[in-house]
Amino acid sequence: MKKNLFLFLIIIFSFNSVTAQEMDLLDIDFDFLDSIFDDPVVETHVQEEPEQETPSVIQSLRRRRLDLNFSYEFQGAANPGWNVYPWEFDGNEKFSWALGAGMKSNIGINAQLSDALRVRSVINYGIPGSGLTLGEFFFDYNFNEAVYLRAGKFSQSWGISPNFGFANLLKRLPVDGPSGTSYIIKFDIPVDVGGIQLLAMTRANIAGGKIPYRNEIGFGGKYNLALRWADFNLGLYYQNKMATRGFLSIKTTLGETEVYNEWLLGVNTHTDNSVGFSFNLGFFRSFLNNRLEVNGEIFYNGEGSTNYYQTETEFYKEDVSPFLSGFNAALNVLYRYNGWGNPRFFTRFLYGDESVSLIPGMRITPFPNTEVYLALPMAFGNGHYYKTSENIKGEHRPVSLLLYVTFRGSFLASLN
Repeated sequence: MKKNLFLFLIIIFSFNSVTAQEMDLLDIDFDFLDSIFDDPVVETHVQEEPEQETPSVIQSLRRRRLDLNFSYEFQGAANPGWNVYPWEFDGNEKFSWALGAGMKSNIGINAQLSDALRVRSVINYGIPGSGLTLGEFFFDYNFNEAVYLRAGKFSQSWGISPNFGFANLLKRLPVDGPSGTSYIIKFDIPVDVGGIQLLAMTRANIAGGKIPYRNEIGFGGKYNLALRWADFNLGLYYQNKMATRGFLSIKTTLGETEVYNEWLLGVNTHTDNSVGFSFNLGFFRSFLNNRLEVNGEIFYNGEGSTNYYQTETEFYKEDVSPFLSGFNAALNVLYRYNGWGNPRFFTRFLYGDESVSLIPGMRITPFPNTEVYLALPMAFGNGHYYKTSENIKGEHRPVSLLLYVTFRGSFLASLN
C-alpha cells in the first residue's frame, strides 16, 4: 500500500512538470451558487472531523492515522462579447473571443498524531504559473476537551451574509498594511449552548520569511449563543491602522423562512475617532419541495468605501475588493430540475453604487466529474459593477456570453 502511494506521488509531480503557454488564469465568480445554497459539488478535500459524537466514535477518529487526499481540476472557458451593449451597435463596436484555460492539483495531508494533536497541510500546483505553493498548513490541539487550539495558515470566517460579508471582520484590511492570506492563532472554548473564540491574526507573508511587526497583528474575540429559537454572535476586532469594529448577528426561522440580521459599528481610532454604522436584513426560502430556493438581502454600508480581502475559491482568485457605500441589494434564485445532467438554473442580481450586476445562467453535470456553466454576465449603470465588468482577459465587457467547463476529481487514501 505504501509503495503504491509513493508511486502515485511521483506520477503527480511528473504530470505537474508539464508547462503551458498562452493560457489565461480563470477569474470567474460562480462560487455563490454553492456558498449560498449549499449545492453539492465533488469534494476535493478531507472532511473535517465531527466534534459532537459519542466517545467511542471520537476515539476511533482520533487514533493515529494519515489521510492523503489528491485532487485535480481542469478548466476551460470561452467568453465572447462586445465592448458596447447589443442595442448600441453602430458598426464600430469591438468583438473578441476571450479564451481561458487552467489546470490545478493539490495534495492534502491530514495527520492525526495523537488523541490531542492533528496536523493539516495542503500543497497546490497550477498552470498558468509554475512551482509549488502552500495552501492550508495548521495544527489542532485539544486541551482535555475544554479548549481547542488551532494555529497556522488558514482562513477563518465570521458573520452570516453570503452576499456582502461586511460582518466578517477577519477579512477587513488595514490602511497601508499587508493584504495576503491569513495566519491565525485561535482558541475555541465551549460554553453551555455556545462558545467563545479568541484569536490573533496577521496577513504578513510568513511563508516568505516575513516576521510580522506588532502593528501588523490584529486581535479579536467572538461569543456565540445558540438557542432553540435563534442563534446570536457578538464579535470585536482590533488592529493598528484599521477601524476598531464590533458586530452582532442574529439568525432565526419564521415559519418556513430563515431570516438573518447583522449590525456593525466601526470607530476609526487610528484617525479622527469617526463612527461608521452598517446593517443588513436577509432571508432564505425554499419552494416546490426545495427545488426552488431564493435568497434576498438589503445591506446599508455607513462606513464609506472600505476594502476587504477576497480569498481564493474554486472560481475566483484572491484579490482586494471594496464594500460599496450606501444601500446595496442582492437577490439569488436557484431552480433544480430533475432531469438529464441535473440542470441548475440560476440568476444573481447585485445592486450598489448606482450600478447593477445581473448574471442569469445554468449549470449541468452531463457526465461524471464534469460541470458545464453557461451564463450571460451583464452590467448596467455607471458605477462600480459597470466599471469593473470585464471578460476573462480583463477587457471591458458590459454584456458577454460565458461557457465554462471543468473536469475535477479526487482520491483519498488512509494509513492507520
